[in-house]
Amino acid sequence: MNKGICSNNIIIKSVIQELNIKGYSNKTKKCYVNSIIKFEEYLNKGLNNITEEDVKRYVTFLLQQGCSHSYVNQVISSIKFLNKYVLYKDDLLIYLNRPKKEKKLPNILSKKEVKDILTALNNLKHNTILAVVFSSGLRVSEVARLSIGDIDSERMLIKIRQSKGKKDRYVMLSEVLLIQLREYYKEYKPNKWLFEGANKKEHISERTIQRIFKNACVKAGIKKQVSVHSLRHSFATHLLETGTDLRYIQELLGHSSSKTTEIYTHVTNKNITKIKSPLDSI
Repeated sequence: MNKGICSNNIIIKSVIQELNIKGYSNKTKKCYVNSIIKFEEYLNKGLNNITEEDVKRYVTFLLQQGCSHSYVNQVISSIKFLNKYVLYKDDLLIYLNRPKKEKKLPNILSKKEVKDILTALNNLKHNTILAVVFSSGLRVSEVARLSIGDIDSERMLIKIRQSKGKKDRYVMLSEVLLIQLREYYKEYKPNKWLFEGANKKEHISERTIQRIFKNACVKAGIKKQVSVHSLRHSFATHLLETGTDLRYIQELLGHSSSKTTEIYTHVTNKNITKIKSPLDSI
């Protein structure tokens, strides 16, 4: 690509092309493109003329606006991608320090709270979707894209295809869930996708699943700040509390690094509840 590009629209199209060539996920592509477009709007000048000072000013602006460090780091990654693969200025951000990542613990749902959420749903399809998420610790994108052939009732496994990091993996299939899936199949008769959208040729959207979960929490009277992903967090935490090895949990969740899985050691009550408060002995 010519280094003298002056059209931001052409640059954005080139970014999309490079992201496609390198096989980035749809979610990452969307995040990177949106980040670069917002950066362009802030600068109000040609992207081919950006300087390190421009990036620093924008990062400072985002932090002052209260954006999370993880979001700002994602913005920096998108600009680095733009510089390296489209503008050929891969040395532009060499001296830019990234904001330190915040260490936040996820909110965990107790088994009773999970049960309350599931029983709050009378709709079999909605109930089954959330049951799949919790029983196997899936990401919302993974459950949305499950096909009928991914359910292996002979081996009691669910195959997750090309998830985060373009990796396949297997997770366990709950016996209780299998019974429910058979009831669901008889009633809804899905064709290709396990959970079809309004258009039966397409899978259910992630946004719809998130809305289902939110409605279930309202009905169940859940006051915690939780999302569908909290079911995945709770799955991992409950396994850890019942003695499952952290390495197996890492494999089930599809984490590439054990450090990501280790966060659940900080939210489990397995050991904390064994410690007696000094107040109890007074």
